[in-house]
Amino acid sequence: MSDYLQRRTFAIISHPDAGKTTLTEKLLLFGGAIKMAGAVKGRKAARHATADWMRLEQERGISVTSSVMQFAYEGKVINLLDTPGHEDFSEDTYRTLTAVDSALMVIDAAKGVEERTIKLMEVCRLRKTPIMTFINKADRDGREPIELIDEIETVLGIKCAPVTWPIGMGRTFRGVLHFLEDRVYLYRRGDRNRISEAVCLDIFGSEKEIGPDAGTLMEEVEIVRGASPIFERSLYLAGEQTPVFFGSAVHNIGVRELLHAFVEYAPEPQPRVATSRIIEPKEEKFTGFVFKIQANMDPAHRDRIAFMRVCSGVYDPGIRLYHSRLGREFRISDAITFLASDRQHTDQAYAGDIIGLHNHGTINIGDSFSQGEKLTFTGIPNFAPELFRRAVLSEPLKLKALKRGLAQLCEEGATQLFQPLTNNDLILGAIGPLQFDVAAFRLRNEYGVDCQFEPAKVNTVRWITAADEKLLLKFKHRLMANLADDYLGHLVYLAPSAVSLNLTKERWPDISFQATQEHIG
Repeated sequence: MSDYLQRRTFAIISHPDAGKTTLTEKLLLFGGAIKMAGAVKGRKAARHATADWMRLEQERGISVTSSVMQFAYEGKVINLLDTPGHEDFSEDTYRTLTAVDSALMVIDAAKGVEERTIKLMEVCRLRKTPIMTFINKADRDGREPIELIDEIETVLGIKCAPVTWPIGMGRTFRGVLHFLEDRVYLYRRGDRNRISEAVCLDIFGSEKEIGPDAGTLMEEVEIVRGASPIFERSLYLAGEQTPVFFGSAVHNIGVRELLHAFVEYAPEPQPRVATSRIIEPKEEKFTGFVFKIQANMDPAHRDRIAFMRVCSGVYDPGIRLYHSRLGREFRISDAITFLASDRQHTDQAYAGDIIGLHNHGTINIGDSFSQGEKLTFTGIPNFAPELFRRAVLSEPLKLKALKRGLAQLCEEGATQLFQPLTNNDLILGAIGPLQFDVAAFRLRNEYGVDCQFEPAKVNTVRWITAADEKLLLKFKHRLMANLADDYLGHLVYLAPSAVSLNLTKERWPDISFQATQEHIG
């Protein structure tokens, strides 16, 4: 049962183009999970990031889904979750953060703290998620390291404790100075697709190897040491301090030092909150929740995989688990672990691990599983979409395939489907416009459906509930033209404008209009 103590489960978060996916690959490279990394250079790149398994991601050079990668390093089992950087897919990122115990924040050395980073930091702060920071692209001309540290503290409101410090910046960047070890790591740039070797020197007496800038570096280091707090693991685990590392993911510099520190200091699996009690990872009985569903990871088999965070106990093949939402037991004969699109069957999984369950339409995001006990994990959000489009088919005979495709895509949580009560329209809701491009692309490539999305006369939606059943029936009768069912059959109000929403709420004070809905399983 103590195997869970060897687990480290974290998500990588950043603003788009900060180098998050490249860093993900280099962590896999240093962890021995892959032998060669391919830099993401856009749609014409010969090789693409291991994490970006979807063809659209490879063509555009962006991440639009969360990927899970498990590998071993220094006696620990690492569960690394690479999240979409693009803001249009923020819901996927938010839900992924519910399944991890810590986060790694990647910042571009030239751009500093950016808008998306600020929003993700707010989510982590709400959950008190411990955060490590990697300032990437130190090999490019950027801002001064001290300026970047100050910006992180000022804008993100978290104390920084530098663990490594860059030796040079831009074209003169050669390695890092490690504060905790009092050592210098000098790198020779070579094949960026393979592990770079470093020369490790004692910090004292390394001026000759560092070169003519050694004196200036040592003066800067003394200033930083005097002005910055010493790294304290207790403050890091409380979310009050972030250890900061500098490096270049593309040139493999500073990545090994980051990974080594992460394994040593990051938290083991933490307790999880359910509606009835706190679930401790050391408990013997199995519990877990589903935070993500991905359809067609293997297009040839039209599969749907439910990603489950194991919260306690041990998974063994053939285990019988109670599905809280459906109120019945399932026998789980086969679970898988991931290296992005590659998968393998697993014989055991422990608290902190992410496993995949084959889903035949019975598992939803937020579903909770346990051995016998009926419990429901909390805190898995569903947000009201901000943009709405009506699906228009080029071939009306493919309506059945369209409905099946949209329903399965909505199971993943990136988009939401609404079916008005008074007509046969299919309205898709999303956070950003790129989600409609992804939906159209996947419908065409995975389901053979050529579909366009036209603007719908919907400004926002609200989930509708009421304690009084008669009042709810009256509400439905009066406002039938503005009501719809979401893909799970929940009643929603389709507001044509913000004014209309406010007036309706005033006229129906005993009706609850909810902007968010928790996935209940």
